[in-house]
Amino acid sequence: MTTPWRRALAVCSVLLLALLAACTRTEGGTGGGGGGDGGTAAEGGSTLQRLQDAGSITVGFAGEAPYSYEEDGELTGAIVDLHREIFGELGIDTLDGVSTEFQSLIPGLNADRFDAVSAGMSILPERCEQASFSEPEFMYTTAFLVPEGNPDNLTDMQSAADAGITLATVSGAIETSYAEQLGIENLQVATPQDGLDAVVAERADALALTGISLNSLAQAADAPVEVTESFVAVIDGVPQIGAGGTVFRTADTDLRDAYNEKLAEIVGDEQRYLEIMGPYGFTEAERPVEGLTTEALCSGNLEELATELAPQLGLDP
Repeated sequence: MTTPWRRALAVCSVLLLALLAACTRTEGGTGGGGGGDGGTAAEGGSTLQRLQDAGSITVGFAGEAPYSYEEDGELTGAIVDLHREIFGELGIDTLDGVSTEFQSLIPGLNADRFDAVSAGMSILPERCEQASFSEPEFMYTTAFLVPEGNPDNLTDMQSAADAGITLATVSGAIETSYAEQLGIENLQVATPQDGLDAVVAERADALALTGISLNSLAQAADAPVEVTESFVAVIDGVPQIGAGGTVFRTADTDLRDAYNEKLAEIVGDEQRYLEIMGPYGFTEAERPVEGLTTEALCSGNLEELATELAPQLGLDP
């Protein structure tokens, strides 16, 4: 809220003008405005405290089922329900959403359009340089949405490269990077639905995305498509172990740490985890294994990570 300087000057004496110099001007807002400066919010306390005082938080989402999307005008999804559970325990009972394209989520967060990102976003080194991720909320594998019968016999990323197909990927998603690294002709789309439309219209031979997202998309679609079995993408011989998390501004350590504390309780309890995530198709296979950390994923050393976690993930060491 900006102090009405001109009105103050008209009615205050010289003495009051001196006092005004000591007054504090409050900027920023609650909910969709974000905290701007992260942890301090213009002498209004930490971001966590500001949100608790307001009783609400605004998250950015990209409309990708089953993570976070709108249904009949209501914000829903596995990550949305996880957020309602965790933020509710932190005394933040209202969750509002701002819809934006996937690649605009982190820029929108840092521009204070919202307080956190609720999108099942992959934890990647380049993203870790731009913002701060929670600990992993789920693990994911990749799959293809293809025409019925899977005419190109796609089974993994290398098979897509060998087949010489045009692969649709969501702009900004990890599958775009896979396609680029393997030299696969790539059609970038704004949303998963756009990717499905591209496959049906034969502008792309397949859509690559997380298996759980594609299964949800195909089930809701009235189209002659199917989803391949999920796989762990391998790039240059290295299994691309992936996990997603909630994104916070780098300065908002108080909010992130409080969130992580509650998240650990849920991830560590299989029954509770599945009660929240299970209705959206998540299974025990998606629950993060012990030892998988955001620090390790942000480091980008997937070869070392794959070796450490091979026994738990059933990978070849």
